[in-house]
Amino acid sequence: MKQKISIDGMNCGHCKARVEKGLSGIEGVQEVNVSLENKEANVAFDESKVAINDLVEKIEDLGFTTTI
Repeated sequence: MKQKISIDGMNCGHCKARVEKGLSGIEGVQEVNVSLENKEANVAFDESKVAINDLVEKIEDLGFTTTI
């Protein structure tokens, strides 16, 4: 499954890298593309291994606000 997640609070390359690293480390996540310009993450993941709520929770744990 692919999901776009809007992320508020990202304002630099370090923020982008933190989100990419955080999401990539979750089992079941297959691909992560984070756009600093659009303030969003496009995530491909295996629904049988990880839920969208797990992805959102990870981003929020990193200090950002999300919208699906």
